[in-house]
Amino acid sequence: MRSSLAGTDLPPSAVHALIEIDGREGITAKELAERLRLEKSSVSRMLRKLIEAGEVAEEQGEQDGRTKSLVLTYSGRKLVGKIHSFARAQVKDALERLQPEEHRIVVDGISLYAHALGAEAPAKHDDDVRIERGYRTGLIARTTEMHARYYARAAGFGQSFESVVASGLAEFCGRLDNPRNAIWTAMQDQSLVGAVAIDGEDLGPGVAHLRWFIVEDGQRGRGIGKKLLSTAIAFSEASGFSEIDLWTFAGLDAARHLYEAHGFVCVEERPGTQWGAQVNEQRFVRRVQ
Repeated sequence: MRSSLAGTDLPPSAVHALIEIDGREGITAKELAERLRLEKSSVSRMLRKLIEAGEVAEEQGEQDGRTKSLVLTYSGRKLVGKIHSFARAQVKDALERLQPEEHRIVVDGISLYAHALGAEAPAKHDDDVRIERGYRTGLIARTTEMHARYYARAAGFGQSFESVVASGLAEFCGRLDNPRNAIWTAMQDQSLVGAVAIDGEDLGPGVAHLRWFIVEDGQRGRGIGKKLLSTAIAFSEASGFSEIDLWTFAGLDAARHLYEAHGFVCVEERPGTQWGAQVNEQRFVRRVQ
């Protein structure tokens, strides 16, 4: 709500306009108004001031001489460079005040918020995603990739973690003939965008081990994770397990909220390195009624 932005004496709308013109050389005033979601009259007044200040120039359109395209002048390009430098310094300073594990929370939050802002109404729902049970070609590689990319960013896990996921998942898929084991994938058209599994053997009789629960970056916030988790819980209940266990680690707040909303309780926390880095491992349990 300040009257100026990014270390300039310009209002936020003018700073935004300069950035849009810089990224889309040749944009028209009409297109700029649509990008900024402002009235044409407001954009016209703002552009007049930027042109008078020597930051923006108008050129004849290549296809239609009656149309004028907007371009940055040399002075305008220097100003936009200063705006970007100011923004980078501001972000760097803010991130330095946070712990490394908190960076992921910021990135995930911005990603989810941007996805929600930019999505069309139908894209906010998971109607176009179907949950399918069983192995499919590429499942091991794709699920491993989603884990590796997410946890590299979230916790700094590397090759060791990726290898553990790949080998464990490959071994598990060889046991899917046991009816107490199951894996589900979330499919959008032909793309695998999420997965979850129940291992009914490795933790002993009566215990369902929830494993390899992941949703692709950019797809979170659409209810896919909830749908996968609900499917795994329903299977565990129908199969007669007495409890469902899962292992995770501290700091994955969105995941913890989802688990707790589905009846899981954290019953154990301890330092561990089973994923290739020192973290506070947590065991969540859901008793099956």
